[in-house]
Amino acid sequence: MKKLTTMLLGLSLLITACGGEKETTTATPKESETLKIGSTSPLTGPLAIYGVTATNGAKLAMEEINKNGGILGKQVEFTVLDSKGDSTEAITAYNRLVDEGIVAFIGDAPSKPTLAIAEVAAQDNMPMITPTGTQFNITEAGPNVFRICFTDPYQGVILANLAKNNLGANTVAILVNNSSDHSDGVTKAFIEEANRLGLNIVAKEGYAEGDKDFRAQLTKVAATNPDVLLIPDYYEQAALISTQAREVGLTATLIGPDGWDGVAKALDPSAYGAIENSYFTNHYSLDDPSEKVQKFLKAYREKYNEDPSSFSALSYDAAYLMKDAIEKAGSTEKEAIIKAIKESDFDGVTGHLKFDDKNNPVKAVTVLKIVNGKYTFDSVIQPN
Repeated sequence: MKKLTTMLLGLSLLITACGGEKETTTATPKESETLKIGSTSPLTGPLAIYGVTATNGAKLAMEEINKNGGILGKQVEFTVLDSKGDSTEAITAYNRLVDEGIVAFIGDAPSKPTLAIAEVAAQDNMPMITPTGTQFNITEAGPNVFRICFTDPYQGVILANLAKNNLGANTVAILVNNSSDHSDGVTKAFIEEANRLGLNIVAKEGYAEGDKDFRAQLTKVAATNPDVLLIPDYYEQAALISTQAREVGLTATLIGPDGWDGVAKALDPSAYGAIENSYFTNHYSLDDPSEKVQKFLKAYREKYNEDPSSFSALSYDAAYLMKDAIEKAGSTEKEAIIKAIKESDFDGVTGHLKFDDKNNPVKAVTVLKIVNGKYTFDSVIQPN
C-alpha cells in the first residue's frame, strides 16, 4: 500500500508539473505585449522593385504607429516575408505567418501571388488587405479580402474617358500583353467603355510576356495613325514599347495604367522624348499640396532618400487602414476586424475611400502627365 501511495503521489506531481509547464509556455511575455501583423511581397527576383517599395511604405507606417502607442495599447510586430512574386512561394510564406500567430495580413504586391494568398486566407477568414493587387477577382476570394488600389477594369474605364474627354481623341489603338491578366483586364474594360463613348478602335495588337521587339506590331499600328495608343502593361515593357513606337514613326499620345509608375527610371534621360507628354493613371501625385501627402513625402524621403512610388503610398495607407479597423473592432477577433474594414470611411495619402459591395475601393483616380521625365499632376477623374 505504501508503495502504491508513493507511486500515485509521484504520478500526481508529474501531471501537475507537466500542466504547469504547458500553462507557462502558452504565451511568452513578448507575445502578450505585441500584436502580430504579417505581410508578403517580392523582395527578390524580377518583381522586387515593386515589392521593396511597397514594403518600405508599410514599414514606415508601422514604425510611426508603434511610436504613437501601437494598436490597442500593444506594439505591432510586423513581419514581411519574401514571396519572390511566385504564387507557391507566397502561399508558403503566408502559412508560415499564420503559424506565427498573425491577427491580420497585408499583401501581396503583384496580382497573381495576391490572388493565391486570398484564396487560402478566405478559408482562414483572415482579415486581408492588398495594397496593390489590381486583378478584379482577388476580392471575390472571400468577404475577408479587401484592396486599397483600384482594379484593372476600373482603370480601363478611366483611361477611355481620359482619351475621349480629356485628350479629345477620336481614334485609339491598343498594344496588349496577351500573357498578362493585368493587361487583359485593363484592355477589356477600355474597349467596352471606348465603344460606349464612341471612340473608334483602329488597331489592336498583342505580344507575349518576355518579348523585347515590338516593331512589327507597332508598324501595323502606325499605319492606322491613331490619336492615342494604350499600352496596358508595367513600366519595363512600357519603356521598351514607347521607344520603339517613336522609332517606327508613331506620333500618337501614349497612355497607360498605374503599372507605368517608374517608366522614367527605366529609360536613360536621353530617351525621355519617347514618353514626353504621355499620361498614366495613378493613385496619388507628389505635387498634391495636402498636409497628409506632404507629411508622408517628408517622412519617406528622410528614411529612404528617394521619392515614394504609388506602391509605397498604397501600402502606407493599407497599414493605417488596418490599424483603424482593429482599433474600431476593439479586439483581434477576425469577424470584428473584417466588419470594421468593410465599414471604413478612410482618408489616406491616396485619397478618400469607402468599400463597395465587392470590397473594392470607391475613390478618385489621379492622372499624371510625363514632362521631361517627371510625373506632373494633370487631373483627377472622379468615379461615376
